[in-house]
Amino acid sequence: MDKDTAISTPRITSQVRKIFLVSFILILGVFWLINTPPGLLGKADAAGYAVCHRISSHSFYFGERPFSFCARCTGQYLGFLWGITVQFALARKRSGFPPRLVLAFMGFLTLFYLFDGLNSVLHLYPGLQHWSLYEPDNTLRLFSGLGAGIVISGILYPLLGQSVWRDVSLEPAFKDLKAWGIFFGGGLLVGLLVLSGNPLILYPLILLSAAGLTLILSLLYAMIWIILMKKDNSFSSWQELGWWWMAGIASALVQIAAIDFVRYQLTGTWSGFLNY
Repeated sequence: MDKDTAISTPRITSQVRKIFLVSFILILGVFWLINTPPGLLGKADAAGYAVCHRISSHSFYFGERPFSFCARCTGQYLGFLWGITVQFALARKRSGFPPRLVLAFMGFLTLFYLFDGLNSVLHLYPGLQHWSLYEPDNTLRLFSGLGAGIVISGILYPLLGQSVWRDVSLEPAFKDLKAWGIFFGGGLLVGLLVLSGNPLILYPLILLSAAGLTLILSLLYAMIWIILMKKDNSFSSWQELGWWWMAGIASALVQIAAIDFVRYQLTGTWSGFLNY
């Protein structure tokens, strides 16, 4: 084999993989779109169907239809989307974990999420209601989810950076408590927008919650693929990560489509597990 052939063979293999990846995403995406409920909100419902119980009484409503995710999951994926977007925009390659005071606050938000979730579960079943400490409320579910989503973004962003960057910076994403306050405060604003009840605001928020789910799954899978293929700490720019993110999107689509298929075969409906 001459030198030119040896160089061109890996390039051809790489192009074939890229073509296969794009084709796979398109085919699976089209199949999923055809076999899920119609309309943008229907597609958001199908995304929520893959990860959320979608109990109607635990959900906010857009007109007469429940949100695509329950109140807690709505908050979680909107909170993640807000947190990761702010870090992508402002932190650049700073991939250190938050300072101790911020981590302590994140710990509090995580405990609030777990405690409110457990209290809600106890209240769901008549035999366990006497163990519930207070009446569950969708507003509490929403804000506990928002806090958890922001916490996930604040941990995932440095994990992603420390996994991919060649010249990784271990500085925290934000350099002062004021910036961290804006980071967390944005989640509060998102929650108030959900509570506004304005259909012009709620419609895009429902779609953004589905986008938040897709983003978190695709980033996690992209990081897993990078580590499995032993490409960690070998990237210098976001552009170089494009194809790995595509692989993450493909994996996320597989997970969502597979769970949708199994759940629909078991239940025969796109609605929540419990209709109360």
